[in-house]
Amino acid sequence: MAEIRYLTTIQIEHGAVRLLRAECSRVGITRPLIVTDAGVRAAGLLQRALDALAEGGPALPCAIFDGTPSNPTEAAVRAAAALYHEAGCDGLIALGGGSAIDCAKGVAIVSTHDGPLKAYATIEGGSPRITDRVPPLIAVPTTAGTGSEVARGAILIVEDGRKLGFHSWHLLPKAAILDPELTLGLPPRLTAATGMDAIAHCIETFLAPAFNPPADGIALDGLERGWAHIERATRDGQDREARLQMMCASMQGAMAFQKGLGCVHSLSHSLGGLDPTLHHGTLNAIFLPAVVTFNAAADSVRRERRLQRLAHAMGLDSPDEVAPAIRAMSARLGLPTGLGELGVTRAMFDRIIDGALADHCHKTNPRLATRDDYRAMLEASL
Repeated sequence: MAEIRYLTTIQIEHGAVRLLRAECSRVGITRPLIVTDAGVRAAGLLQRALDALAEGGPALPCAIFDGTPSNPTEAAVRAAAALYHEAGCDGLIALGGGSAIDCAKGVAIVSTHDGPLKAYATIEGGSPRITDRVPPLIAVPTTAGTGSEVARGAILIVEDGRKLGFHSWHLLPKAAILDPELTLGLPPRLTAATGMDAIAHCIETFLAPAFNPPADGIALDGLERGWAHIERATRDGQDREARLQMMCASMQGAMAFQKGLGCVHSLSHSLGGLDPTLHHGTLNAIFLPAVVTFNAAADSVRRERRLQRLAHAMGLDSPDEVAPAIRAMSARLGLPTGLGELGVTRAMFDRIIDGALADHCHKTNPRLATRDDYRAMLEASL
């Protein structure tokens, strides 16, 4: 039986960051730790959050951790957790992209649970060990890609170097404040990469085999919005309507991926663990055409016409056009279209495949991939 949950309180509009203080009050946060990164601080977005916390009265006392790396690590999580305890905090505000939000979810775990972080990873059977002791979390995304602000999961690099997933409904933020104005300053390359991340979520979760009709509908609508607006948002970073629609697509992709994801993410998680400098959204965009092609056989067997429905949402005439259209979109956006452009070589394939086979997304792909299947996907993506 499929479990279907939609529980997060979402505030979405231009200027929504002004609601941050009210949301802290609603969920019982009086002394937050803000988890962010140096880039968000430099862009002036941290100050906007601090201004919001001071609106309507004395500013809420808070601590700030701005050391989140581009792929959050256990070391960063533990450093932030130490600050959380030192400052006497009683809740978390994640301000940034998916890395900051996932880092904050890691802080929620280690600040209230003992033992190594890996003990709570999904692949290690750790999800039931995450309890309601976690502090309340409010997520304020500054990119439109991961959708972590409405998701129960986080991806973190643990001490042994593995890039692992952590999933629990207790990690779901108590509030998500989606303010497209916070994304207006994103550079084109980052807009494109994060946008393709959102599109990959919508596509891959729609193809996942679990029975969840609401998620399917949300994913298709998110795909339609994202596909129609990603070029506009990339071309003109001040296009407010395009930024709003991309933030919707990001949110919807993550609302839907409670269904599960698949080989795109198995491969991206594995390769991202081997080389943490690689951007997750860029990797998803590169792997997506090969995985869609691989999954076409499952679509035929199940007779669900899912690729046809994806094609319709993307404004295409045929399901055969989906994979080439994705590759062409990446090229138009100025993103790499092959792993070779990122320095990935065939010598890395075995390690990538090892990680993909062990990843929590591997078993929720509509076709169970073998080692040879993964190698073929890597070759097609090179």
